[in-house]
Amino acid sequence: MGSQRAADDAGRRPSIAAVAALAGVSPTTVSHALSGTRAVRAETRERVIRAAAQLGYTPNRLASGLRLQRTGVIGLASDRIATTAFAGRIVQGAQEAARERDAVLMIVDSEGDAELEARQLRSLLDHRVDGILLARMFHQQVARPEALGSTPVVLVDATPADGWRVPAIAPDEHAIAVTAVAHLLAAGHRRIAFATTTDDAPASGGREAGFRTALKDAGLDGSRALVERGSSDSHGGRTAGRRLLDRPEAERPTAVFCFNDQMAMGVYQAAAGLGLDVPRDCSVVGVDDLDLVAGALDPALTTIALPHREMGRWGMTTLLDLIDASGHGRSRATDVSAPVHLRCKLVERGSVMPPRP
Repeated sequence: MGSQRAADDAGRRPSIAAVAALAGVSPTTVSHALSGTRAVRAETRERVIRAAAQLGYTPNRLASGLRLQRTGVIGLASDRIATTAFAGRIVQGAQEAARERDAVLMIVDSEGDAELEARQLRSLLDHRVDGILLARMFHQQVARPEALGSTPVVLVDATPADGWRVPAIAPDEHAIAVTAVAHLLAAGHRRIAFATTTDDAPASGGREAGFRTALKDAGLDGSRALVERGSSDSHGGRTAGRRLLDRPEAERPTAVFCFNDQMAMGVYQAAAGLGLDVPRDCSVVGVDDLDLVAGALDPALTTIALPHREMGRWGMTTLLDLIDASGHGRSRATDVSAPVHLRCKLVERGSVMPPRP
């Protein structure tokens, strides 16, 4: 046994014939046992797996791909994955699901350049990827790229536009705002404002609708609630925060729900510039659970954590299921349903307290 492995190690990788000889089965049975393409008795499969592990044998991915017309490679194309702090969570979730199914990722980043992304998609197809995860770093609508052809694709943190029927997953934006406002209402707040972005995107529209609905359901006038807009960063948060908070105490909101954690940081800064204390004079809730912001603020920020890891995992699992279905002759179109919207979790820290009497 040791000499057999030594002979294999001397000049080449262990062969399927060597595994078959050690397990006492045919090379065809080894192939079926390791690939799962055909049923093999459980005890035979275990014997094959032990023999393969003992010899250090791994299947030749290229040869298997030629037989199955697959490469085992999945492309992940994104807009700003290299510069977005939480993007690694999407990759992590996708990688976990890929590893469980013996697939590998090939990642490209267009930096928001549509022409570059089209070239990158064509390059991924030239490398014969089995499918593509098309991911966005903030929730947006995506039209079908012409370069995709008939390649299986799943959208992550995005929803399809223009009647494109494709599996997609994104956060439940409406529910994000309802959760945040419910937390502030439970703390006793009634004058609640919204510092939101000027960006026209599903996230901004969904969160504003959820904000107004939550107030209305609590018996407040959501249509007349204070809403100010700015860029979706700390500068925009400072601008919107000053407009909201620079008013007489009787008219000033006692709590501000912010479009994201960076805007919440700006609201903290606006409050400090006006001599106000968070949360004694104004409670604040953000969205993202961005580690570099939410945990670093003083007091630490109560926020809604977006499910990036879960979206990446769902996207990869769904894509691999589509690829398997197409390999068995089943239609992908019949499997496409409405986009999945994930509920998000409230992370309580120190930026919310009951309003002062």
